[in-house]
Amino acid sequence: MSPLPEAELVRSSVQLYRYLLRCCRRLPPGPIRQHYRHAIRQSFKVHADEDDPERIQQIIKRAIEDADWVMNKLVSLYYRRKN
Repeated sequence: MSPLPEAELVRSSVQLYRYLLRCCRRLPPGPIRQHYRHAIRQSFKVHADEDDPERIQQIIKRAIEDADWVMNKLVSLYYRRKN
C-alpha cells in the first residue's frame, strides 16, 4: 500500500517531486518533516541531469517504496506516542 493513492499515477520526475512533498505533509510537524523535505529537494538536485528513461523509472519506483516505508514507520510511531 502506498502512502497516498496517487502513487500509481506518478510517471515523471515532477510528478514524483510533488507526490513526495504531499507525503511530507502527512508526517508529524517539526524537525522530522523538515528533514524529509530537505532530503527530497537534495535528491532531486543530485538526479537532475539523469536522462535515461529506464533509470528514471527505477528511481521513481524506489522513491515511492521508500516513501511508503517512511510513512508507515513514522506515522505509526507518532500516533503510538500520542495515544
